[in-house]
Amino acid sequence: MKVQYLIFSIIFFLAVNDSKAQKYGCTDPVAINFDPSATDNDGSCTYDVSSVLPTTSNNLAENLKETSGLIKWNDQIWTFNDDTDTNIYSLDTINGTILYTYPLKGTKNVDWEEISQDDKYIYIGDFGNNVNGNRTDLKILRIDKKSILIDSPVIDTINYSYSNQDNFTPSGANNTDFDCESFIVSPDSIFLFTKQWVSNKTSVYALSKTPGTYIANLKTTYDVSGLITGAVYLESKKLIVLCGYSNLLQPFLYLLYDFNSSDFFSGNKRKISISLPFHQVEGIATTNGLKYYISNEYFTKPPYITILQQFHILDLSSFLSNYLDKITNIKDIERRNNFSVFPVPSSGFIFMKTDNDYLPLDYSLTNQSGQTILTGKLIGENQTINISDLSVGMYLLNIGAENSHSCKVIKR
Repeated sequence: MKVQYLIFSIIFFLAVNDSKAQKYGCTDPVAINFDPSATDNDGSCTYDVSSVLPTTSNNLAENLKETSGLIKWNDQIWTFNDDTDTNIYSLDTINGTILYTYPLKGTKNVDWEEISQDDKYIYIGDFGNNVNGNRTDLKILRIDKKSILIDSPVIDTINYSYSNQDNFTPSGANNTDFDCESFIVSPDSIFLFTKQWVSNKTSVYALSKTPGTYIANLKTTYDVSGLITGAVYLESKKLIVLCGYSNLLQPFLYLLYDFNSSDFFSGNKRKISISLPFHQVEGIATTNGLKYYISNEYFTKPPYITILQQFHILDLSSFLSNYLDKITNIKDIERRNNFSVFPVPSSGFIFMKTDNDYLPLDYSLTNQSGQTILTGKLIGENQTINISDLSVGMYLLNIGAENSHSCKVIKR
């Protein structure tokens, strides 16, 4: 009996102490209701009304009037038109100028609305469904990346239907909750974010990323008070940014971050207005979570409003840098702007990764006394510096004029 009592006491003690150590609340310091004592994010954070203005905006080519999705791959931006041709276009990352045009031979463009990617494939969603909400040929094209570059695209198809759609009576234009213009790709699944014209919500559906025919299973629905048109996903950072617009064509971003697994609305949810009235924003891309590329379609409402197709760059550092710094706080890394710096697995090197378009850049490494130890130029997106002769300690790596990184030199 004494042994049983002792075991019970130990379990009770551990449970009580664990409950004291764990506290749910808002863990985001930039939120209105931030709770510094909270240890676990419960998704309750609320935020001030905010807006963002593009740092640059450039007109797109005449034949890209209906750009409907973006990714960044191979140091280029990739896009397409939503129903006018079957090409995929690579663009310059600074001003959106067309670099190359790649025909996707053998395909049909019913209503292409989104593009996403993983390491091996590009995925294009032919699932626009706003005409009558009753398409039965919804699909996602999967294209081998290497095959695109040699102008011989290898294309497979993922066909699907919605698990909760059983009524296919024509709804009329823009009068359905079974339209879709955005999705993300995870290591094992595709997640659709619907564009719901009736409810102004979005529903998340999951389906396989392997070619075949599937039922897209409904996971959750969330009120975003708008029409979702694009998505970008940084899995390692637990970050998704959706783009969309209101019924009055006021574009916005919807930030989802610090969520649990694939429960994307379980963490922080922040809506940010884009200061581009009457812009039908449809595409969004990023590689670092701070610098974003967005595009809008041509739009006209005679006699007063005409908005040309454009390519914009946004800086979301003021909204996300605090969070991204926190989650990338691995023992030997500190992020600043568009750079990552950390020692690589083999001892004696510092690895620099950049998403900055303005290369080359000078760099210098100084010790704690301010003495310059090494100098050189950063000439590519990925570069290593040999530090095998340095002693263990803290150093300051300066890249360009404004980017400094505290860098811990270690010996393995």
